[in-house]
Amino acid sequence: MTAPFLRSFPRRVVVFNPTGRYAAAQVASMRDAGTSLVAGIALGRGGEVVDGLPLYDDLRDLPEPADAAVIYTPPEGVLDAVRAAAGIPSIVVAAEYVPVHDGLRAAQAARAAGSWMVGPNTLGLCVPGVGLLGSIAPSFCAPGSVAVLCRSGTLTLTMARLLTAAGIGQRVVAHIGGDTVCGRNPHEWLAALADDPGISAVFYCGEIGGDKEYALSEAIRGCAKPVVAMLVGRHAPPGKRMGHAGALAGAERETAAAKLAALAAGGAHVARDPEAAIAILKDLHR
Repeated sequence: MTAPFLRSFPRRVVVFNPTGRYAAAQVASMRDAGTSLVAGIALGRGGEVVDGLPLYDDLRDLPEPADAAVIYTPPEGVLDAVRAAAGIPSIVVAAEYVPVHDGLRAAQAARAAGSWMVGPNTLGLCVPGVGLLGSIAPSFCAPGSVAVLCRSGTLTLTMARLLTAAGIGQRVVAHIGGDTVCGRNPHEWLAALADDPGISAVFYCGEIGGDKEYALSEAIRGCAKPVVAMLVGRHAPPGKRMGHAGALAGAERETAAAKLAALAAGGAHVARDPEAAIAILKDLHR
């Protein structure tokens, strides 16, 4: 199982709600990164052209099918947008604060249709030197063979920039999504990345809250590629939400210490901070 954007980067990308200020800026960034944007979906504005992007009222109006969708719909519209886009190989959902049950239903709809959904609450993904789906700064990235997976958007950008500065290039930089519900969970990402011949190692940065790292730990046992893992939130007070909906340690099992222990037991190279992670990756590439 290889993620569709790694088998072949999308060449017909459609953007839902491309007319807002934030989305318009990301449309420009994606174009600058080499992404082939073919259309925007904006109800009531079909027939218009905005910044060279033809707009349609409905996905079904497209002259040719899309192979990726980037969704900038507000939280309350995410479920409908994902259901409309279901079946498109790659779907990126930017919105934060998507209602939990809507997130669950959206992830289920995408999965049932065979789509690889990134997010909600995501900066998307960048394949350095190839293209961008979302809002990860391409200038922070450099082509290489390390896959970067993060639950935090800020840490996604930070690690890409630090790795590039250290001379460690990336095959893909992906912000899995910061909400409790993700379109694809870390262990599924690892399984997809393990099949990619261009990847030599995987760096994973998780957070407190939830239990996704336990399934990841089991997946690491069967992964032929080295995994370097880091968890942020080691000093977070128990029961206090830190930053966003996904980062809340409600039990000992959800703390950074417990998760790091599980990942280490699964065979991951555990790093306490970005500097340690970079040192480990450098050693792995000697």
